[in-house]
Amino acid sequence: MPVVLVVEDDPAIRRALARALTDAGHVVQTVETALDALRVITTGQPSVVILDLGLPDMDGADALVMIRAVSAVPIIVATARRGEADMVRLLNAGADDYVTKPFSTAQVQARIAAVLRRGAPPPAPSGVLQVGPLRVEAVSRTATLAGQPLRLARKEFDLLHYLAERAGRVVPRGELFVAVWRQPYVNADPTLDAHLSLLRRKLGESAAEPRLLRTVRGVGVMLVGDAA
Repeated sequence: MPVVLVVEDDPAIRRALARALTDAGHVVQTVETALDALRVITTGQPSVVILDLGLPDMDGADALVMIRAVSAVPIIVATARRGEADMVRLLNAGADDYVTKPFSTAQVQARIAAVLRRGAPPPAPSGVLQVGPLRVEAVSRTATLAGQPLRLARKEFDLLHYLAERAGRVVPRGELFVAVWRQPYVNADPTLDAHLSLLRRKLGESAAEPRLLRTVRGVGVMLVGDAA
């Protein structure tokens, strides 16, 4: 069931949204500040965020940038700003969609459904992901490469499975870290690099000679099926 985080400091709007979204079948969390939103996002992993721009502790546009630095959660901005330049700036900063005030709850529900559809990975038959010669089975938490079993530690499997679900797409390092370790990403933390190095070794490759696991410098990591 989708978990919607509503970030809104106006009590009346916050209550009305929470009530309507709950009635529509969503699990709803509400917070009043950007810092509380960051805490929930890095620990609870909501399905989608409704982010008001007029927050008491910081401008919502700055909060958007901070959230996007640690998570790929879909963000719908709620704003009274109607200028095209404002909307373009927010979308370029990482918003997935926006609604302008005043808005109806039906409109918000439609936006939530749209961003969840866009962000959902394609379903894998029987929980099995096949990426070129690599086969990853979620239920049994096993993986094989060209038919040979891979001996993976828990976090190595979690990394591989997360990348396999998004095969062919570059996954930002911050998103990968937050999804697997469920804590805020710090650039200087060597944990992710160490696990990626171990995973590469078990896949029979290296950072200098990648095959399946590719690093896109300054962007993130990608798992590909074509090992050529």
